Amino acid sequence: MAISTILNDRGTVVAVRGSVVDVQFPGKLPPIYSLLRAGASGEVAIEVLSQLSDSRVRGIALTPTQGLARGTAVSNTGAPLKAPVGNSILSRMFDVFGNTIDRLDTLTDVQWRSIHAASPQLAQLAAKSELFETGIKVIDVLAPLERGGKAGLFGGAGVGKTVLLTEMIHNMAGHNEGVSIFCGIGERCREAGELRSSMIAANVLPNMVMVFGQMNEPPGSRFRVGLTALTMAEYFRDDEHRDVLLLIDNIFRFVQAGMEVAGLMGQMPARLGYQSTMATELSELEERIANTSAGAITSIQAVYVPADDLTDPSAVHTFSHLSASIVLSRDRASEGLFPAVDILQSGSQMAAPGIVGDRHYWLANEIRKTLAEYEDLKDIISMLGLEQLSSDDRRIVTRARQLERFLTQPFFTTEQFSGMKGKTVPLKDALDGCERILNDEFQDTPESAFYMIGLIDEIKTPGEVAHAT
Repeated sequence: MAISTILNDRGTVVAVRGSVVDVQFPGKLPPIYSLLRAGASGEVAIEVLSQLSDSRVRGIALTPTQGLARGTAVSNTGAPLKAPVGNSILSRMFDVFGNTIDRLDTLTDVQWRSIHAASPQLAQLAAKSELFETGIKVIDVLAPLERGGKAGLFGGAGVGKTVLLTEMIHNMAGHNEGVSIFCGIGERCREAGELRSSMIAANVLPNMVMVFGQMNEPPGSRFRVGLTALTMAEYFRDDEHRDVLLLIDNIFRFVQAGMEVAGLMGQMPARLGYQSTMATELSELEERIANTSAGAITSIQAVYVPADDLTDPSAVHTFSHLSASIVLSRDRASEGLFPAVDILQSGSQMAAPGIVGDRHYWLANEIRKTLAEYEDLKDIISMLGLEQLSSDDRRIVTRARQLERFLTQPFFTTEQFSGMKGKTVPLKDALDGCERILNDEFQDTPESAFYMIGLIDEIKTPGEVAHAT
């Protein structure tokens, strides 16, 4: 009986097309999501995605398939892909299989859990909304984050998504009693090494886990690495009752990997070539990120926007899951206004009087109103000059340009490049500074005095600014 069971768990490769592998089984077929191993030492990992008939399954390889041929023996592990969980995974770096890739000692004292799990039930979710301060002025004032919520960083290539994520890790991990988990989907191997080095330098690695599916790995691996990181985050939330900061860079590459997998599996594409199952696949990941009675997983996700087009289906579907959206602007980046947050396009569901308070809500609206009026005046200024504006309009322009520069901030993670010491600013101080600017307290102060400062009290007098320049 045992010999028969073993034989039924073994199959044979009947077709290999790139990362797509068809396997024939003489007995009972392995369920969907089962992990198969092929090759002499099981070096090729295959995840079952469909059952073609009563004797054949089709899967996607999570590792390169070089050397795999028809007739190669395949074994069914009898379980889906699993991730290691436990306190010993802290300060370590993993791949999609839970293997350590930091060249340190092998893991001990860990449990292994399936990466496929259901999202928390509605009765388990916490109903109370709380603010999650980052210490970054423009985000805390105009797009406040929710504890246990999901925030998206939207922007094209080279506008500062990864730098902003790294700064949030630095600001939060130091005084956050929870755990930070960084998930790199489709990252360059250089970025993984640099991130680990910077986390060691900032002394935040002991309470952090890093999981990477690099861009040179097969699409199946990049498609599942997000679920591996999420499984680790759920352990700390549900078993350890700790708050978790889950940073994903880049959620678009999760969608992109799913599109590649769907194309390889022969599925009919939908709009702009995206997979027809994109909404479902994204929901299976996003809905597991939640604030429960046991703890909270707060997620900040970088979202690459193809061609800076916010109507792209990947951006639209991601927007629907977020409680806050932080849009990065190439125009602001070109002006040197970092973080390059587009204030008029960014927003948060938390920016309501009942949550942030009447004063914060009023100030945020006044800032947006001032910057929107300045945006309308830019065409007149470019054609006729600032001198042709009325005195009221000139005051609006002065306020807007001072606010734009006050909402810039030197980062700890860019000290070696900028030469400016990084700063964190409490929400109360950021609101006080914006209120004083809106009240025209600094009407005669040059706008350059507001650039890359922390507190409003750091502003130099006109004489000091002239001497410095």
